[in-house]
Amino acid sequence: MDINKRTILWIVFSVSLVILWNEWKISIGEPSMFSANTQQTAKAPATPAKTEALAAAAAAGVPTLPGAAVDPAAFKREVISITTDVIKVDIDTLGGQVKRLELLKFKGAGNPGWFGGCFGLFKWCQPDEGKQNEVLFDEGANHTYLAQSGLVGGPFPTHASGFTVQPGVRTIGDGKQVQLVMEAVEGGVKLTKTFTFKRGDYVIEVRHDVANVGAAPVTPQLYLQLTHDGNKPVGDSFFNSSFTGPTLYTPQDKYQKLTFEKIEKAAVEDEKKGNDNAMKGLHPATANGGWFAISQHFFVSAFVPPENAKRDIFTKKVGANLYAIGNVLPLPTLAPGATASMDSKLYSGPQIAHLLESVSPGLELVKDYGWLTIIAKPIFWVMEHIHSVLGNWGWTIIAFTILIKLAFFPLSAAGYRSMAKMKLVTPKMQAIRERYKGDPQKMNQATMELYKTEKINPLGGCLPILIQMPVFIALYWVLNASVEIRGAPWIGWITDLAQHDPWCILPVLYAISMYITTKLNPAPADPMQAKMMLFMPLAFSVMFFFFPSGLVLYWVVNNVLSIGQQWVITKKYAPAAK
Repeated sequence: MDINKRTILWIVFSVSLVILWNEWKISIGEPSMFSANTQQTAKAPATPAKTEALAAAAAAGVPTLPGAAVDPAAFKREVISITTDVIKVDIDTLGGQVKRLELLKFKGAGNPGWFGGCFGLFKWCQPDEGKQNEVLFDEGANHTYLAQSGLVGGPFPTHASGFTVQPGVRTIGDGKQVQLVMEAVEGGVKLTKTFTFKRGDYVIEVRHDVANVGAAPVTPQLYLQLTHDGNKPVGDSFFNSSFTGPTLYTPQDKYQKLTFEKIEKAAVEDEKKGNDNAMKGLHPATANGGWFAISQHFFVSAFVPPENAKRDIFTKKVGANLYAIGNVLPLPTLAPGATASMDSKLYSGPQIAHLLESVSPGLELVKDYGWLTIIAKPIFWVMEHIHSVLGNWGWTIIAFTILIKLAFFPLSAAGYRSMAKMKLVTPKMQAIRERYKGDPQKMNQATMELYKTEKINPLGGCLPILIQMPVFIALYWVLNASVEIRGAPWIGWITDLAQHDPWCILPVLYAISMYITTKLNPAPADPMQAKMMLFMPLAFSVMFFFFPSGLVLYWVVNNVLSIGQQWVITKKYAPAAK
């Protein structure tokens, strides 16, 4: 059988691109090309049972889920700003909701422009410099992202109620923490929210104290929710995208992704049927632990209720292109004068694994490496240790590339030896093709005899590539998912390794290195295949115009090292051709 190694290499590259494309689709919440549904969601029963408190509230005609806004015209609202060394937070007294959160240590991605590529010669194609700080929670004409809480089970304070602020310090000053306390009274219930901010911490501790100030017993329930529009964050481009949407974790069902599209579809279905079965089918209905979040590229905002506290999980459509995910947590029945309290955490910051791990079990999973997590995590661990020595992520990528090349040196050497031998026998193979061009069967037999005589494995050059491919794909997700690399410079024109090369220098170097590699390899006998192989460097380079420069840097260094290794091995076998 005549097996052309260049054809196999072309197949390997094509399959790799398909795998990368499929993983990218999954990462942004779209279904896999290989199955009907690869979303990491768990199906709940079609008609999950309500808690007794929710059922009682529903029977009394009281809304069981938050979201019904009231007219705030009579309330004089105020926005309170709290500033620490890592975040600046605006909390609205209308509802006591987190209305804006700015990350002081991270710059925004900026607008990628109408083209989104590099081509730095054309200023209007360049992305914004991103000098503004990254903003997570925010509310504007085209963007809504809020953290809200309140009570259900009666006409009690919600995120649409007016809160009064208790006197206190509003900036962190020289202390280690600062608290903001606000109160609202409705329906004979007083809700006190206490926000605690700590220096150097992205966690906001949120305490809810509920007091029955009326004359009859009440059974309120506390809800926590995150509201977000269905849009991607600013700066999220086609080739540098990631999942944006609700995520949650429960001890039973572990980490799950949802999408705004699925919530929208379920809402439409439930509206037609007059129930909420489709919405509940997106995720577990209840849990005794865990958290829920809104994830986006590099950042996450997560509410973490008390561990082991029973809660109902809900998702809902709040309005046009506006969705929410949250928990409803039961409180004990409160007699007149009785109180109850519940502490929770709100993390809003970067997807840095060790920070997330300290907040809640499983929260580090929002830093999503896909199905190659088992390889990607050790890769990033090694890179972190290299960076602790070098202090520059660009040089870290180069050093890591060298380590990977050394680790796979025996495999690569075997592949290049096979290629060198194939190149030597290319004239003999051409002669066989000419001799038996009218008889494919004899041509294949003669070719296999030649391989056997020359002790050549026609698959020898492909096997090393296949073995190394999972490492390459895992590294792609490491570079794409690690906020530590976002905004990190290398040298000169590379000021952000998570963004494309603004002057296209690395993609051009990659094209040159790929062209040299192609010329070092044995030429395919088929002229059409030969043209295709020469076209590949150009095709890959155009694609790399839009890829993160850190990833392109890895491939350029890898190709340069491969060229050197292949050239040495080819020269070693060159005398045998005489």
